[in-house]
Amino acid sequence: MSKQSSYFECLNCSYQTLKWIGCCPECNQWNTLDQISTFKTTKQSVGIQSKLNIHTLNEISMEEQQRIVSQCHEWDRVMGGGIVPGSFLLISGDPGIGKSTLLLQISTQLSEKHAIIYFSSEESLTQVKLRFQRIATQTPKNLFFSDHATLNGVIEICKQKKPTLVIIDSIQNVINDTTNALPGTISQLKESAFMLMKLAKENSIAIIATGHITKEGNIAGPKLLEHMVDGVFYLQKEDQWQTRTLRAIKNRFGSINEIGFFHMKGNGLQEVQNINQHLLEQTKNAPGSTLVSSLEGSRPIFLELQALTVPVKFGIPQRIITGIDHKHVSLIAAILEKYLHIPLSKHDIFFKISGGLKTKDQTCDLGIALAILSSYFQQPLPDKTIALAEISLTGQIKPVYNIDIHAKECTTFGFKQLIIAKDQVINHKEIQVKRINTVHELLIFFPADQV
Repeated sequence: MSKQSSYFECLNCSYQTLKWIGCCPECNQWNTLDQISTFKTTKQSVGIQSKLNIHTLNEISMEEQQRIVSQCHEWDRVMGGGIVPGSFLLISGDPGIGKSTLLLQISTQLSEKHAIIYFSSEESLTQVKLRFQRIATQTPKNLFFSDHATLNGVIEICKQKKPTLVIIDSIQNVINDTTNALPGTISQLKESAFMLMKLAKENSIAIIATGHITKEGNIAGPKLLEHMVDGVFYLQKEDQWQTRTLRAIKNRFGSINEIGFFHMKGNGLQEVQNINQHLLEQTKNAPGSTLVSSLEGSRPIFLELQALTVPVKFGIPQRIITGIDHKHVSLIAAILEKYLHIPLSKHDIFFKISGGLKTKDQTCDLGIALAILSSYFQQPLPDKTIALAEISLTGQIKPVYNIDIHAKECTTFGFKQLIIAKDQVINHKEIQVKRINTVHELLIFFPADQV
């Protein structure tokens, strides 16, 4: 016997109430309450049909799962070495960023050894075929497509076909028949995500779903899907080169610090395995430019820091900074003014990271200071030089972690000199090292008559 009940749920914060009200008391938004009707089946309890067991760690059997590895090294790096069977992953990004293109390429590669089902709830099968013809040359045998958007239908197809991987593009357009709410609402996402997660765990089927983002740049939900899935990945556009980066925000089966680089071309997204070579081709040795190395996961990435100092023409100096926390750059400028007596407070400071990249790594402190001084004195640093150290509030140059990983990458690309802290322990002997102890010693890189 089924019984119908209804309630009102806020589309913004998921607040629930039995009666409709104009303003949500939780988020103070007007006209956001949507009526939800549910059908509950009531039946007499016939007792417990199965045993409820608890286990110790020694009683739990554990089988080593073989990851699903593709031919794309950047994808496998971000996934933690490949997709784990039975995992539920979510990929998000701006509209048109390339989520569908990337997933279609990966599913095409994996279909050589695995059965893949691609559910397209946003595009017709004709549109999917047009994209496939643009990015692939051969038709895979184990890749199947469907425009079925009903949750129960998706689950039934997966149970019958038993695929290795399921792509759902997108989860916001999946329709759940148990509620009469519109697709993409919070109640629909809750139920759909739970049922898909159950499907993945019980049948050892890896599921990858794409998700929309809000105008603030967050996954539409809000934060709801991120807590329910095993991994959250963002595909972002970094710069004017049509470069895409795939970042792991959450990953239960790998590191969240890994990042993959791709180029958007006419035939789809092409991976960029040697990103440092690509970045160095865009750099030139000039006043105000400094090279640093930032560790992204297990891979050091070279960044070009660019600074421009100009005497103040108005009353308040400007601080226009992109790619790094503006307070951090202002802090380094204050340290230089305090101990080197350079009037940076009377200069506008414009600072950026070349290529539109971003970093929060403390190893860039020394590079920031040298870039500002280089622009102030209009004197470039020695060619093929890279700076790696942290600066304390007392003006001391402090060591950084994993210096040998950075030094090895610098040697690979022919850097001649590495500027580090005096107390830094380094085992890499193939590169010349310049050790400094305080910010006062930074002036040795600039002409004495200008200091």
